[in-house]
Amino acid sequence: MAGLALKIVCCCVAAWLALAPAGAQQSAPTESLLIGPGDLLHVSVLSESELERRARVRDSGDVALPLIGNVSVKGLTPADAAAAIAEQYRKGNFLKHPEVSVLIEEYATQSVAVLGQIARPGAIQLATPRSLIDVLSMAGGLTETADRHITLHRAGKDGDTVQVYLPNNAAQDLHADVMVYPGDTVIVPKAGIIYVLGDVGRPGGYVMQNDSKMTVLEAIAMAAGAGKTASDRKIRLIHNADGQYVELDLPLRAMENGKQPDVALHPSDVLYVPFSFAKNVAMGSTSILAAASTALIYADR
Repeated sequence: MAGLALKIVCCCVAAWLALAPAGAQQSAPTESLLIGPGDLLHVSVLSESELERRARVRDSGDVALPLIGNVSVKGLTPADAAAAIAEQYRKGNFLKHPEVSVLIEEYATQSVAVLGQIARPGAIQLATPRSLIDVLSMAGGLTETADRHITLHRAGKDGDTVQVYLPNNAAQDLHADVMVYPGDTVIVPKAGIIYVLGDVGRPGGYVMQNDSKMTVLEAIAMAAGAGKTASDRKIRLIHNADGQYVELDLPLRAMENGKQPDVALHPSDVLYVPFSFAKNVAMGSTSILAAASTALIYADR
C-alpha cells in the first residue's frame, strides 16, 4: 500500500508540473554569450577521446568535426551546440548515445569599441554583457563636451542601431540604461556648444547638455548674466547656416521682461553682449568669431 501511495503522489506531482504555468517551474539558467565566428571551441565526447577537438568557428558559422564534417553552431549556446553535434553523431549512426561537451575557450568577439567623447576611447574587453553605464565607466567616463545622446551599434552584419539618451540626473541614468554585448560599438558624439561673449559675468563656451537644447536667456544666465555696463537693449546672435554666417539683433531686455519670446539656439551659435553702443559697432563678426575659437568651455556636471 505504501508503494502504491508513493506512486500516486509521484504521478500527481508530474501532472502538476506538466500543467503548471511556465513561471511556476524553475527555468534552466541561460547563457549570456552565444557562439560566433572566430570563437575557439573545445569539443569532447565522453569515452571517445579520438573525437576530441579544438576548432575555431568559421565565418560561415560552421565548425569542422571528425566523422560528421561541418556543423552549424553560430548563434547557439554551448549547450545547444553540444546537442546539435550529438544529433549529427546519432543521425550518421556513428554513436548511439553520444554525450557531447562544448566549451568556448576563446571569444573572438569579446571586445567593445567605445569611440568619441570619452576619456579613454578604444577597445574594452568583456567576458559577459555589461550595462552601458558600466562600459562608459570602464572607458573613463564622458568628457565635458560629450553629448548625452549615445549611439549603440549591435554586433553582426545585420546588427541594430540603438539610440540611448542618458540624462544628467544620476538617478534617471539607471532607468535609461541598456545592456552592451561583446562585439558592440558605442559612439559618444560631441555635444553642441553655445558661445556667450562680451559684457557677461563669465564669457566662454557652454555645452548644450540639457537634452541638447538651450535658449538665449538660458545661455546668458549660465554666463552669470549681462554686466551692469552692458547694452542690454540689443545683443547680437551670429548663426552658422550651412557654412554661411548670419547676424541677428535680439532685444534682450524685451525678452527678459516677457515682451518678446525667448529664442532657441543651435550648436555653434555665438551670442555677443555689447559693452556699449560705440564698442558694439567697432566689434565686427570676424573678431567675435575669433574670440569664440579661443573661449573656455564650461559644462554643467
